[in-house]
Amino acid sequence: MKSDIIKSLSNNFEDHSQTTENGIEFWFARDMQHLLCYSEWRNFQKVIIKARTSCEATGNNILDHFVDINKMVKLGSGSEREIEDMMLTRYACYLIAQNGDPRKEPIAFAQNYFAVQTRKLEVIEKRINDWERLQARQKLTSSEKELSELIYEKTGHDKNFGLIRSKGDQALFGKSTQQMKDLLGVPKGRALADFLPTITIKAKDFATEITIFNTKEKSLRSERQISAEHITNNRGVRDILMKRGIKPEELPAEEDIKKLERRVSSEPKKLGKNPDKLT
Repeated sequence: MKSDIIKSLSNNFEDHSQTTENGIEFWFARDMQHLLCYSEWRNFQKVIIKARTSCEATGNNILDHFVDINKMVKLGSGSEREIEDMMLTRYACYLIAQNGDPRKEPIAFAQNYFAVQTRKLEVIEKRINDWERLQARQKLTSSEKELSELIYEKTGHDKNFGLIRSKGDQALFGKSTQQMKDLLGVPKGRALADFLPTITIKAKDFATEITIFNTKEKSLRSERQISAEHITNNRGVRDILMKRGIKPEELPAEEDIKKLERRVSSEPKKLGKNPDKLT
């Protein structure tokens, strides 16, 4: 397909895109019909039906991507009449294109156009999820540092933090820290939290924050008292997770947080090599 045709088709698709009040990009099915060169609405509706079936088969809610509407259109006489139409998300358009005839240039273009754009959204979502996990890990590091200092202040022993944290892990996971490391394949000498998913990191942080708060409020001073508090808090967090169908000990390991941090921190350097310019 020639570059001038690709540019023309790209402009056509972008010109017909619209945005909801919530910032969701969409296309009207009637516009998409003409963009994909379907001469009759009833033939295009057959393709939409196939796309809706594909949407459901992937576990997505059809109504999230295909929204039936009615709208008024002007007739040649100047009068108006109501017609059926549909609002289509980017993903819906992708599925419609996938169910079309790729021998037609507009459909072949649409199959690739929406596939690339959908992939961009997936990359953005992955990047945000990575960032949230890094932030959660940094927050837990800060909380554990505060608890460690507090325990030393109250008990006078620097080894008590490791013991208390281990008891908390036992209460949260139903397994010891070492058992969880073995289960997740954590390398020797590395922290368990470096391989936990975001939700579990936040669970540990929440329990730790409660322990810090109550240690101060209740003036807890011994390892036994602080351990009992930390165990109670981790059990409480575990109960919340379990009630929501989440078993923390059964969640799979995530990417090594150190590798993730290096990868994310290197992205600005890569972007800086060939930056877009305004002038």
